[in-house]
Formats: sequence, C-alpha cells, structure tokens
Amino acid sequence: MNILQTKSLKKIYGTGETAVHALDGVDFTVEKGEFVAIVGMSGSGKSTLLHMLGGLDRPTEGSVTVDGKNIFSLKDEELTVFRRRKIGFVFQNYNLVPVLNVYENVVLPIQLDGNVPDDTYINNIIATLGLESKLQSLPNNLSGGQQQRVAIARALASKPAIILADEPTGNLDSKTSQDVLSLLKVTSQKFSQTIVMITHNEEIAQLADRIIRIEDGKIVGGDKA
Repeated sequence: MNILQTKSLKKIYGTGETAVHALDGVDFTVEKGEFVAIVGMSGSGKSTLLHMLGGLDRPTEGSVTVDGKNIFSLKDEELTVFRRRKIGFVFQNYNLVPVLNVYENVVLPIQLDGNVPDDTYINNIIATLGLESKLQSLPNNLSGGQQQRVAIARALASKPAIILADEPTGNLDSKTSQDVLSLLKVTSQKFSQTIVMITHNEEIAQLADRIIRIEDGKIVGGDKA
C-alpha cells in the first residue's frame, strides 16, 4: 500500500533564462512501513523535495499524496492541521522547545491537536529510545544525540502516516550518528512507521530499506540498500 506518492512534481524559482528548476518532474512512491533514504549532493533538490513532501512549501506543478490525500488540494489552514496529524518531522537542528522538558516536548504535537497522549504508546517509544531517565530534563541539559532522540520520539508520538527526516545526523559525530540512525531504523520496524530520510551521506543511507537518488531536481535511480 502506497502511503506517499508524487506525480510530475516541479518547483521552479524565478522566470525566463534565470529560472532554477529545483525539482523537475519527480515521480516516486513509498509503501507503508518502508524506510527510504533520498540521497543527493548539495543543490540536487533533495531539501526542496522534503519541503514539498511535508507541505512546507507548495510546488509549481504536480501533486503529493499522503495517506490518500492530495495535500496541495488543501487550503493553508487545513494543510497545517493535516501536517500536524499525519506528518512527523525530524530536523538537523532538533527544533525542541527549550523551556519544555523532554516529556513535554514529546507530547506537544498531540496536545496542540487537543488530544490526550496514549501513555502506553508514549512510554514504549521513550523506553525504545532510552530516554526514561531524561523525562524531566530540559533540552539544553542533553547531548546532541539525546536531543535528536527526543525529536524522533516527538515525531513518532502522534502516530503519523509518515516521518520526514532532514539530515537528522548532520550535527552529530560519526558514532552518535550511527547510534541515532540505528534507533531510527529500530523504531521504524517496531512501530511499522514509514520514514523518508534526506541525506548526502552514503554510509548513513545504507541503513534504509531503499535508496532513491536525486540529481539536478530529477530522480536518477532507486535501488535496494
């Protein structure tokens, strides 16, 4: 079952001779429960693609379907709600709220939606990511690797249709990167969570189920890792 699909996705910045085709007709699908890495060099279009997949920016042409919904058929306010409920994000810079402790950061998206956290599920995530002893800690008292684990827990907490990870180990050393990526893969399998990860790092990409390559705004290959 496809949980994510793009069709003829284009993003053009500027006009005429100076126009930049950041995405130039991108077509691919991701199945439910799949862990996919999108690999490309700087300027290849991978970050632009992630922004489109997450509804953070609108395309010039084409569509993105998440969990059966063409997200760009939604008005801005509707898209914001859909994104909060259906898409989890893990960013390179963690994006934790500094005045909230670990537990409060993890359940924040659920509470913003007016819902009550599923404590059994949340505790399972926290235990899987080894954060049990850090629940009352503020982000600035955590290491980079611990902060990224909190970000992963937050992304998982609302049981989204898909998690989008943007260079999730970009600010971490190599050992911590491996640890965090291993946990991301474990959580993907344990919670049957679909994950699409953007990276320029081939070694990190090998942990995914499938690698999709992007160059100059176009998909140039996809293979089994």
